[in-house]
Formats: sequence, C-alpha cells, structure tokens
Amino acid sequence: MRRVHVFVTGDVQGVGYRYTMRMVAHEAGVSGWVRNRRDGSVEAEVEGTDEQVDDVLAWMAEGPPGSRPSTAKVEEIPATGARGFEVRATA
Repeated sequence: MRRVHVFVTGDVQGVGYRYTMRMVAHEAGVSGWVRNRRDGSVEAEVEGTDEQVDDVLAWMAEGPPGSRPSTAKVEEIPATGARGFEVRATA
C-alpha cells in the first residue's frame, strides 16, 4: 500500500473540490481525508495501491469544473491501513 500527503494550491476552494474528491476517492477505492486550509489551499492524504493513488493524484491536478489547481506538492508517507475517506474541518 502507498500513502501520500498532498497540498494543492490555486483556485481550489469554493468550487466543490473536497466533496467531489470524496466521490472520486470512493470510486477509486482509496482511503484518507481532505480538508481546506486557511491559506486557500487544499490538503489531503490518500492511501491505496500505486494505481489507485496515481488515479486520484491525476484527478487532483485537474480538479472539478470551476477549479484551477496550479501546484500539487506530494510527499510519500507511511501507510496506516486506515479505511474510509472523509472530508475534514478546515485547518
């Protein structure tokens, strides 16, 4: 299993990014979480197979209609074996 910690900047708040990502994560079969940050970015952790994580990362780079992601900083972190995917409160 693979887990990544991701920060996405650009126009990613107020466009349904987190809630669409939750649907994408469920469809991909990954676990983790996503939340807005006060600086206007979105932060997430995604865990699954290499292919599942890569699929979600590819979606994160595009985002939902109306968003304009500009950068995504991805850091590999240890897998936790967690289940489910949630939208968390703003950090």
